[in-house]
Amino acid sequence: MDNRAIRMPTPPKPSSIKPLRGVRVLSLALNVPGPATMMRLRAMGATCTKLEPPAGDPMARYNPDVFATVHRGVKLLQADLRTPEGRSVLSRELARSEVLLTSFRPAALASLGLGWKALHKEYPGLSQVAIVGAPGERAQEAGHDLTYMAEAGLLLSDDMPATLYADMGGALMAAEAVLGAVLQRHRSGRGIYSEVALSAAAAWLALPRSWGMTLPDGPVGGGHAGYRIYGCKDGRVAVAALEPHFAAALCKAAGVQASPRNPMMASATHAAIAAFFAGQTCGELQALAVAQDIPLRTLALKPDSFP
Repeated sequence: MDNRAIRMPTPPKPSSIKPLRGVRVLSLALNVPGPATMMRLRAMGATCTKLEPPAGDPMARYNPDVFATVHRGVKLLQADLRTPEGRSVLSRELARSEVLLTSFRPAALASLGLGWKALHKEYPGLSQVAIVGAPGERAQEAGHDLTYMAEAGLLLSDDMPATLYADMGGALMAAEAVLGAVLQRHRSGRGIYSEVALSAAAAWLALPRSWGMTLPDGPVGGGHAGYRIYGCKDGRVAVAALEPHFAAALCKAAGVQASPRNPMMASATHAAIAAFFAGQTCGELQALAVAQDIPLRTLALKPDSFP
């Protein structure tokens, strides 16, 4: 078995602040963005229920460990929404919920009688947060995380991305939309409709690149000698000495004579710091980071290994 497929990160420590305590959210959203949104909502205290089709969520089949993780604390139900029995289950859950979370294309929602106009008429206090691929008229287009990242200019090589940026960014935006919907409902007593596009999430994450910040010659794209990845004796080091006091500490440790004219962007500074790191081990650099208060992290594995 490939251990890379089952390695799970340590989950963040839950916050003691629960702004959504007492708020009931019903989700019909499958795959990653919807369940990831529910993780955030649960962390904020929401009571979450997910209504799946009889076949269940595809994620439960292609990655059951992740499915279990993201649905922890979520009440799972199943119903066929095209049958009277399924519609009865849906109506019961909608009547007790403040927010409905969906990830269907608009045409699919309309076919289930869940278009916003019909939904709002029957449940005026209910808000809907609709996760779609692309906004507005493009919401019917087929797409996924990878295509939205491509559209945003975030695929810079043939290597697959390290994570699902659009899906996870979209989940954060959807959780934000739920918070906004709850606030608005408490003010007016009526629900609202919010659309969250995964393509918009990818575009938001791509903004620093469009600003030139993460281009190869940009300050956080490799142009600044104190903010980049270098090789060392037994691995790599990610150094983030961007602020002047951090950059000065790095230059001092590396024995680099800083030029008064934009020193950290100069090729000579890059070369000198690269030479310094090349002569150090990961252990030596970790000790240096503590002793000299330099923001860096070492990676003992090769670039093509799983960290």
